[in-house]
Amino acid sequence: MTSPSDPRHARGGPGGAAGRVALVIGGSGRIGAAVVEALADRGWSVAIHAHRSLDRARATAAALEARGLPGLAVTANLRDEGTVRALVHRVADHFGRIDALVTCARTSRPTALDDLTVDDFRAHYEVNCIGTFVAAQEAGAVMANQPTGGAIVMLGAAESAAPAAGTIAAAASLGAIPALARGLELAFASQNPRVRVTAVLPEPECPAESIARAVLALIDDASATGACLLIDARGLVTPARPPAGRS
Repeated sequence: MTSPSDPRHARGGPGGAAGRVALVIGGSGRIGAAVVEALADRGWSVAIHAHRSLDRARATAAALEARGLPGLAVTANLRDEGTVRALVHRVADHFGRIDALVTCARTSRPTALDDLTVDDFRAHYEVNCIGTFVAAQEAGAVMANQPTGGAIVMLGAAESAAPAAGTIAAAASLGAIPALARGLELAFASQNPRVRVTAVLPEPECPAESIARAVLALIDDASATGACLLIDARGLVTPARPPAGRS
């Protein structure tokens, strides 16, 4: 295993110096699969993460390979810090670089207030917030050592501002995503200003394709660092706040 400072991370590996590489956490889910497809349509090499649906991730990777696009299925339990960090390095070692990280995996188990426990909160935070942080921290370290930097896009939830009944734990954990994105954006700016961190906050019924389009727009837009985009059920996008500028 190489470290993020290994020069191979800057010059590219099997994905090619001109080809871009993305890691999609939760890439076999409804939203993640749409993001993978959108990236593939742009010619990206894609690593597809899954936990319980690794077979789907492998099938997707094989389909990408059949199209002439490098694909890789990877697995990790987002509640296990060590396996998440190892996953990121496996992707970086395999492709030689990581140009984009998109975190689509999340859990939501509706629970009535009287039945809600501290363990329920821990389970939601470990996947939705802490697992996202670990993946972003590790992938961002790889990107910080690349002259071209990279883009991290995190998936949150618009409904965190007004949780539906029984979704307190999920809403609270996903509600941390904008703060996490903005905090990491500022931290990585001091290491490499080309590392950008943003978030997409969709409403529950938002079409997966609309979310994927917003993700790609944030990846492409170098001025969008720090931005959090709200996407309603019709797929309409509204900035949660203006993109943060850098001096």
